[in-house]
Parts: sequence; C-alpha cells; structure tokens
Amino acid sequence: MTFQEQIEQGIPSTLPPKHTYPKGINRAPRRKDILSKEEKQLAVRNALRYFPEAWHKELAIEFAEELKNYGRIYMYRFKPEYAMYARAISEYPAKSMQAAAIMVMIQNNLDPAVAQHPEELITYGGNGAVFQNWAQYLLTMQYLSQMTDEQTLHMYSGHPMGLFPSSKNAPRVVVTNGMVIPNYSKPDDWEKFNALGVSQYGQMTAGSFMYIGPQGIVHGTTITVMNAFRNILSKTETPAGKIFLTAGLGGMSGAQPKAGNIAGCITICAEVNPKAAIKRHEQGWVDILIDDMDELIVRVRQAQENNEVVSIAFIGNVVDIWERFDQENIFIHVGSDQTSLHIPWTGGYYPVGVSYDESNRLIREEPKVFKEKVQASLRRHAASINNHAKKGTYFFDYGNAFLLEASRAGADVMDLNDIDFKYPSYVQDILGPMCFDYGFGPFRWVCTSGKADDLDITDQIAMKVLQDIMLHAPDEIKQQMLDNITWIKDAKKNKMVVGSQARILYADAEGRAKIAKAFNDAIATGKIGPVVLGRDHHDVSGTDSPYRETSNIYDGSKFTADMAIHNVIGDSFRGATWVSIHNGGGVGWGEVINGGFGMLLDGSPEAEVRLKNMLFYDVNNGIARRSWARNDEALFAIKREMERTPNLQVTIPNLVEDELLNHLF
Repeated sequence: MTFQEQIEQGIPSTLPPKHTYPKGINRAPRRKDILSKEEKQLAVRNALRYFPEAWHKELAIEFAEELKNYGRIYMYRFKPEYAMYARAISEYPAKSMQAAAIMVMIQNNLDPAVAQHPEELITYGGNGAVFQNWAQYLLTMQYLSQMTDEQTLHMYSGHPMGLFPSSKNAPRVVVTNGMVIPNYSKPDDWEKFNALGVSQYGQMTAGSFMYIGPQGIVHGTTITVMNAFRNILSKTETPAGKIFLTAGLGGMSGAQPKAGNIAGCITICAEVNPKAAIKRHEQGWVDILIDDMDELIVRVRQAQENNEVVSIAFIGNVVDIWERFDQENIFIHVGSDQTSLHIPWTGGYYPVGVSYDESNRLIREEPKVFKEKVQASLRRHAASINNHAKKGTYFFDYGNAFLLEASRAGADVMDLNDIDFKYPSYVQDILGPMCFDYGFGPFRWVCTSGKADDLDITDQIAMKVLQDIMLHAPDEIKQQMLDNITWIKDAKKNKMVVGSQARILYADAEGRAKIAKAFNDAIATGKIGPVVLGRDHHDVSGTDSPYRETSNIYDGSKFTADMAIHNVIGDSFRGATWVSIHNGGGVGWGEVINGGFGMLLDGSPEAEVRLKNMLFYDVNNGIARRSWARNDEALFAIKREMERTPNLQVTIPNLVEDELLNHLF
C-alpha cells in the first residue's frame, strides 16, 4: 500500500503482525501500577473497542501485557510502517487543504528527530502526548483525509470522537486534553485516567500539534538568559566567560545550551539520561559532553579564563554540580532548572545519589521510596542554591514547578512572608513585564511545502516587517523589537530547524498580523507555498498558570482560568483552523489551563480576513486581562491599542493610593 492508501485506510482491515520495538530508542518511563484488578479489566475493555471482535482474544492478552509492563496500553502493534515526518502538504490525501495542514503538523510532532518518546506518541516533557495510543493516530489521520471544509473533527484527549457538520468559518479541529473535573486533577488522577485510556496530558504544544522542536523554546530561553544577564551586569560587561548553570536536555529543556550560546555565555546543563544528552550533542544543540566532575571543573575554569562562549552537557545530576562548585568557589552568575518537575514522581526529576537505572526501577517498584528520595534531593538542591545566592548568584524559577515542588518537600525556598518564594519566576522578572504585558509572545510558522527556500523567504519577509515597525515603535518596546530583528537575522545561521521548516519570533499583535498578511500575499503570488501559523501556549493570552505565565498577576486572579477559556473560544469563531485547550502543561496537571491555535494561510482573501480578526484578539485578550490587574506595561499597551483601533473598548482600572488602604483594617 502507498503512504496515501495507508492514511485513508485508518485501522487496518487485517490484523498486522506484532511490532518489534527498535533498539536505541529513548523509551518513556514505565508508569505506576496504579489500577485495581477491575480497573485493569476496564482499561483493556476500553482499548479493545477500537477493533473488531474477531481480534479481541489475541489483543486482550497483548494489551494486558503492555499495561503490566509499561503502565499504559500504547498498542505498539498498530504503529504504521511508513516513516514518520512532516511531508509536503501536497503529499497527503485530503479533500480539505486545512485538514492536510493538520496532518503535516501531527506527523512533525511524532517525528523521531523531534519527539522525545516517539514510540509512545510523546513529544516532550516526559508525558506530553499527541495521542494515547496508535489506534487514535490511525483514526485521526483517516478522518482528516475524509474531512471537507464543512466538517469539524472533535478530539477528546487524543480520541477522535468524530466528524460533525459545521461551516467553512468553523475550526476544522477542536482539541481538548485532560479536561477533567477540578477535584480530580491530582497527579495520581492523571496516572489513573491515562492508564484507563480516557484522558491524557497534552503538555502545551504536543497535544495541539504545534510543537516545532527545541527551536520554539530556544528563542524564549535566549530572550530570558540575555535579560537575566542584563539584570546583573553593567552596561559595559558581556556574558562571555560567565556561567549559566541549569539542568535538563529533554524535548524542551534541550534548547538551553543553544540559547546560552546565542546569549554569549558559558552554559553548563546537567542531564541524568545519557541518551538525551547524546541526542542533543549529535543534533548540535550542545558543544561538549562531559561525564566526569573533575574534568568538568577543569574545563569550566579554562572557559572562564578565556572568556569563552561554550555549552557543556554534564551527564550526571545537577545537585552534584551546585555542591561541587560551592566547594571549589566557582561563581555561578545565573542559575535555573528545567527538569520536568510537573511530573516529579514519574521520571521528571531524578534524585541525587541514585543512578538513572535504579531510579527507573524505584519509580515502578517502590514509588514511595522514590518520592522520599526526590524530596530529599530537592531539599539538598535548594540548600546549595541558597549558598550560591548568598555569594551573588541570580537564580530564577523557569516555570517547571521547581520552587513549587521544593516548597512541598520542605526545602528552604519561601520568602519571609511564607507566601511567596524567595526567588522570582522568569515571568515575574523578565518575560512578564518585558514581553507579555506589552503583547510580545512566541509567534511561529511552518512552511508546509517542506522547502528550506520557502523558510528563507519568510525569514526575510518577517525581518522586513519588524524593521518597518521599528521605525515608529515607542521607546517602551524598542529593545524587544531589536532583540527579535537580531534573532530572525541570525536564525538560519544558528541552525534552528529540527523536523518541519519552521520559525519562531516574539511579536506583538501589530507584528503578527503584518507578518501574516505579508506571508499570505507571498502565497497568493506563488512565491511560497501555504503556511501554518501558530504559537506556543506560553504566551500573552493562551495560558493561566499562577506559577509561570500569570505569575506576575497580583490582583488575586492568578488562580483563575477565565483568560485561557475565553482565548480558545474567541479564536475559534474568529478564524482559527484548529483550537486546543488543555489541563496541565509545563507546570503540571491541575496547575494550569492553557490553550492554543493553528491557522492555515492559503493566499486567499478569506485567509486575510481570518488572520486580522483572530490574531488581534488572540493577543489583546491577554493584554486586557493584564491591564485590569493593574500591570503598568499592559496599561500602556492596551491604551495605545485603543487609540489605534476605535472598535476596541476595554475596561480600564482606576488606581487606588496605598495610603488610603493602609489603615482600613
């Protein structure tokens, strides 16, 4: 069968042979054995409903074995034999170009060069899934091949519920992930529901088909690291020869060394999983691999003496580095952490003093012991950071729930008021006031032709648009504009592409709309092929996350999720090709609600109308909320937008003098 015929087939008509698991693949951690006997039977019953009754006897035994061995039923047998990568949009069998664009994005998310655990359909973050199992993938691709522009595919946590009649103006796909009743959002609830096959963790861009490899986080990390150094260095100093210490080389955290190189510092990134570290080194995302602490000390001192710009992956535990650098009196200028602490008990964070393999055994066989060791490690981790902070290290929480989980472990990370953390999140100090409040966020696009030449043209278009906007930009946003002009100018040189021909930059509503219109015009004249627009959920409007995206909201509303819900609903009827809303993502299940979109530009006048309506709302919804929270930068941005857009009317807060309140209670 051809690739197109296999897509159109969906679930095979004959039972395929058992899938042989490839060697050397980075496998997902074995999940908890959390179901009762009756629940395990229910999990198998749920899995078998995808298949004809004649196959049930054989598959029941196989699925029960998968559940026993992996804690999940992935249906390995049904993984298709064709190579998994983003093909040109013209290669997909489809009645709707919008549907074909979504197929491009799904396959890119599952490309082994992009995905963290491709066999388990996990793109990044240890559990950020595109689908729960391979049957869901097969059915979804089949539905997309059949879809017309007057149908919408509704997806429940990876499960394609079906095609429903809609209209040309409706989204082609509506995605929800993990949207459970609030009282059932504890980590073990996810373990249970996911094992049953009824819910999944979509992370942020994995379950919404918008992941573009580490490039997406490289840009945000570059902006963050550059400004972290700006916060502590004088104007005459550069980051060269100065240390940025962090941890994690997974699907998202793997971007840190590349970002450090672009920011111009010495980056030391610890990773306990040798396969992850080696993969990032082979991909060129980190310069040097070291697995010996003494060798690391010598190499770091050399880099400091020579004012080098270099990235080093240390295969080992970051706690050991913090403690040894303290003993050796090696000064750490900037410190952070990007281990997957949103899933601390299932492989997101590995405890110091325990080997990687032994940790994986404990996760499965002695979860209580593993949890105790993780929490003890977090206490040691925080204590060492505190020692360095006393020497002047600037440490920030990178929104991975490090401080949250450290506080729950009893680590010394709380401020004197016992409410706030003693260290800021990067959103509080950097991205919130500098970017999100002004409307700047991670705008991204994918050239569906798969041609590198198309990406080059879009880079030039985007740079020209930003340069034109820069000419009349107010002083408040000139640094943001300049950083992103520099970024897009150097993007090709920095070799950002992994998987699809994609790009990202931070832009506000004006920049996003003007870049998108210029793309649409170029498509209309045949200069480039169709383009998919999207963004990270980590943005101005898409995500309500009290310990990350909305951590700089101080009016008491940071634990509400109205903004994210309005964002996805508002985008859906303003022209998005697909929309998604997730429980979890970045900081953990039950800790955040986040939403995203995808939009196909096909060169048509209708696409121009959609992009103007949707992109404007997608950004300004968040600025309005942030201005109502009395954030100065957001107040500036929304007032400026209302002056430019008469149809926009936003409720502006009246500010209250502190003195008036001080003696009321």
